[in-house]
Amino acid sequence: MTSNVDLAQLEDERTRLRAQIGTIGDFRPGSLSAVMRRCGKANCACAEPSHPGHGPQHILTKKVAGKTMSMHFKPGPELDKVTAEVGNYRRFKTVVEQLIDVNEAICQARPATPLADRQDAPAGTGREKGDSSKRSGKTSRRR
Repeated sequence: MTSNVDLAQLEDERTRLRAQIGTIGDFRPGSLSAVMRRCGKANCACAEPSHPGHGPQHILTKKVAGKTMSMHFKPGPELDKVTAEVGNYRRFKTVVEQLIDVNEAICQARPATPLADRQDAPAGTGREKGDSSKRSGKTSRRR
C-alpha cells in the first residue's frame, strides 16, 4: 500500500501540473507542415524532374467534424504565431496526459473509506433497497 508521503507528493505534483497548464498561453490543434509543390504548368521550371517545386507552402491541417480542414500560411508573423500556437497545443496535451496519470495514481493511492465513516458522506434517505413507497411515474397518455 502507498504511504501518505507518496500521496502528498502526488498531490503536490498534481498542483504543479495544474499551475503549468495556466502558463501555456494560446494554442490550437493541428499539424503544421511545409511542402514543396509542382504547379502543373508544362513550361514552368518545376516541371523539370530535378526541380524541387514551388514553396515551401506552410499548411495547417486539422479535423473538424470528422473532415480534414487545411489552412495555408505565408512566411511571416502569422506563420510564426501559428507555429507557436501548435507547439503550445502539443505542450498542453503532454501536460494533460501527465495530469491524468498523476490523478490516476492518486486515486489508486488514496485509501478507501467506508461510506458510513466518511465525514463528507451524503445523508441517506433512510429507506432500504426494495422499499418503494411511490408508484412509478409512467402513466398512459390521455386521448
